[in-house]
Amino acid sequence: MDPKERLTAICAAFPESVVEESPPHVGFKVRGKTFGWYTSDHHGDDREALTCKAAPGEQESLIAADPDRFFRPAYLGHRGWIGVRLDVAGVDWDEVAEMAAESYRLVAPKRLAAQLK
Repeated sequence: MDPKERLTAICAAFPESVVEESPPHVGFKVRGKTFGWYTSDHHGDDREALTCKAAPGEQESLIAADPDRFFRPAYLGHRGWIGVRLDVAGVDWDEVAEMAAESYRLVAPKRLAAQLK
């Protein structure tokens, strides 16, 4: 399964998640609020990635710990969102799923967020 399909399957499983195709990107929303993006070569950055909301301070610490996997995404990086590369060797899909779930929890209404395991 390619990264786009795998990420879409992860995010589509969240309660009331809506997948919006906008080729070559995919948006993931809950009740009209975006909790993630799959991007491919966004403005020529030559990356396949998940862009998602992160808890305060998490963006900086992730990028400092592993700048080959994490980056500050265009347009949303100044709001604390994090980019996670999906086109590098050894992608930890459990970690990607947890980051997507955390972003969902930060955006979704409390009742829906509580339904995530």
